[in-house]
Amino acid sequence: MARKRKGLPIHGWIVLDKPEGMTSTAAVAAVKRRTGAAKAGHAGTLDPFATGLLPIALGEATKTVPYLQEGEKRYRFTVRWGVATDTDDRDGAVTARSEVRPDRADVEAVLDRFVGEIEQVPPVFSAIRVGGRRAYDLARAGAAPAMAPRTVWIGDLRLTGMPDADHAVFEATCGKGTYVRALARDMAGELGTAGHLVALRRTQVGPFAEEHAISLDELGENMQCAAAPTHLHSVETALDDIPALAVTELEAGRLRNGQAISLLRKADLDRIAELENGDTVLTMADGKPVALGRYAAGEVQPVRVLNL
Repeated sequence: MARKRKGLPIHGWIVLDKPEGMTSTAAVAAVKRRTGAAKAGHAGTLDPFATGLLPIALGEATKTVPYLQEGEKRYRFTVRWGVATDTDDRDGAVTARSEVRPDRADVEAVLDRFVGEIEQVPPVFSAIRVGGRRAYDLARAGAAPAMAPRTVWIGDLRLTGMPDADHAVFEATCGKGTYVRALARDMAGELGTAGHLVALRRTQVGPFAEEHAISLDELGENMQCAAAPTHLHSVETALDDIPALAVTELEAGRLRNGQAISLLRKADLDRIAELENGDTVLTMADGKPVALGRYAAGEVQPVRVLNL
């Protein structure tokens, strides 16, 4: 007999404004403890020194994490010129120095080279698996692996300030798998100097922006504060880019039982008019999510049933 999961059946998203110095895993544990939720997970790791949006899924929202991870992310970050580190951020050991300090014109001249689909070599100190082990474990053991380049997407990249000759502040929108640390390192290389990340803040993840965020202090213990209920976002909030499909209660029952529903009747044509084969859809009954499904050949096959 399966053991009953301890905790409350809370379903939705808490968009945490993660503080500096806390790991993403510790942040999830803190939110889970404060809410009393039975289940929690996060959508996209933030390095301990980074701050900003860490969307945390509670309950059935954990089933939608992969979809939010595919969304765009926006960052504000500061690069220090003239010093490279083995982690590509301020927590690493210095590996190189340079006397070159680019000016604003130099920096702005190279930005377009890092926009669109680009090849990026991930940092050695990253969670990517190499030969079955995490790259950072190998690096810490003195056996840093050769990291293979991969294609990432950067939507825009802007220089927003240069407080002094050693530092430059940027904003960027990017897709899944992009390492801002690697972007800082590579921009420095393109400018003929060394560089590393000294500050990083995530300001947007998919539909979630800074105005949706709540700090651990604001969240309080056991959600006992006025702000907490308004900061629990519905499960479907993270799925705003996925087309919604209204279904009947009879169809909803079939989906909940893992059965496909047919949409081949003439009366169904309006419902499927904008769907294409292979589309992921969010099925809804009476305004409540039922399941994430896959549409193909006039049918919707449930992929993840949401028990709400």
